[in-house]
Amino acid sequence: MAPTSSQPAYAKEERVLCFHHELLYEAKVLDSRTADPNDKKSPLQYRVHYKGWKNTWDDWVPQDRLRKFTDENKELAANLKKELARSQQQKVSNVPSKKKAASSDFSSARGSEERHSSVQATTAPRGQKRGRDYEIEKEEVFHSRPSVRLVIPDHLKAILVDDWENVTKNLQLVPLPAKFPVNKILDAYFDDEKGKRRLGSAEADILEEVVQGVKEYFDKCLGRILLYRFEREQFFEIRQLWENGTGEWEGKGAGDVYGAEHLCRLFVSMPELIAQTNMDQQSVNRLREELAKMTQWLAKNSSRYFAAGYESATQDYIEKARGLTG
Repeated sequence: MAPTSSQPAYAKEERVLCFHHELLYEAKVLDSRTADPNDKKSPLQYRVHYKGWKNTWDDWVPQDRLRKFTDENKELAANLKKELARSQQQKVSNVPSKKKAASSDFSSARGSEERHSSVQATTAPRGQKRGRDYEIEKEEVFHSRPSVRLVIPDHLKAILVDDWENVTKNLQLVPLPAKFPVNKILDAYFDDEKGKRRLGSAEADILEEVVQGVKEYFDKCLGRILLYRFEREQFFEIRQLWENGTGEWEGKGAGDVYGAEHLCRLFVSMPELIAQTNMDQQSVNRLREELAKMTQWLAKNSSRYFAAGYESATQDYIEKARGLTG
């Protein structure tokens, strides 16, 4: 059951982590109350004191801004802080190339060879307004949308760089179908994470929604933005098999065939995809946190879910692929 006013999720004097804007800070719970004093069933609020801050910063916050003081959440707090510092540094150093970095690659004709450069930065900074009057309104509308600085663990970034090199330089392919396809990976994450959520709580509902949403995004995005040019022939061949639905391919889809390598490519693309939605900043912040936990979990379990090696393409395949990309 979700916590009620008689069963607060956080106790008085409990050490917690609390969101203040985009970062998590260590804090202590001072008191709790219902948001509406006349309605005992209304959501709980907690008065918190931020460690090292003056008492004037003490504040009443909704429960969804608080996190348990666990090693996992402390790691998340450290990663959010590191990612924010990195993003601020990029805004200074990458000013001339901002507009290009902010654009989304929805065209399969462009492929995703450029994606490896964004892996280094995780998310690219947004562009600036142009001086021409007829572009200002359009730019302002775009840049007013909530942005996501998604935390990609360094270990996954290294895997993605190797992935790019294997496919685009060494002309190798990820073996398909994957031993652990995306849907099974996400189901495993859900099973592992749901035990940490209170049954029936908003956090449990959000977990289910995010996992299902990532599955849907993957199915829709794979053929459009998650493939390198050299992989398209392989994709066309396998898609034909699951569309025909014969034998072991019956009822299969992208999430049943492709694995962790392509799931990681989706995570790198998520900031651009979320920028195209109408989500408010609070929803974006919560989604960012859920995706960060997901990527951390995948990094910790990478030896299990990533392919042990890539397979070399045949000469016949290379010629077909060059015919597609030429």
